Amino acid sequence: MNKEILKLLAKDARMSVGDIALATDLSEEEVKAEIFNMEENGLIRGYKTVIDWESIDSASVSAIIELKVTPKAGYGFEEIAERITKYPEVESCYLMSGVYDLNVVVRGKSFQEVAQFVAKELSTIESVTSTATHFVLRRYKDFNVELANNEPDERGTVSL
Repeated sequence: MNKEILKLLAKDARMSVGDIALATDLSEEEVKAEIFNMEENGLIRGYKTVIDWESIDSASVSAIIELKVTPKAGYGFEEIAERITKYPEVESCYLMSGVYDLNVVVRGKSFQEVAQFVAKELSTIESVTSTATHFVLRRYKDFNVELANNEPDERGTVSL
């Protein structure tokens, strides 16, 4: 495993093998072999394009759902997390420390669609004891990519 290659790909997954070779003082063949081995061994799980959906006026809503869960004996949180990650609406799922057990990021076409998903799918899972939904109002940075948007925030200023 070559951590330098991983760091370069994490910053720019489209970086060419030639550019990686120059940056790491490896040959192109060595870089290709390293990347292949890391893909085969599951260190590199995929390559993702970060899209600024708000810039293309796409009807899309994201929410962060905090779940309190009663873990099952012998399975812990694994069984419930595996079940939750199967839903196509779920973008990510994390086991957390603190008040809530799982942090789930979901995407839907509308606030109502996300609310229905939480009400009908997540909150009805037997091990889930409570949920808290936080809708994302604006993304400034995602997957280590700044989503520069020079348009002014149209929300009004509130003085207390």
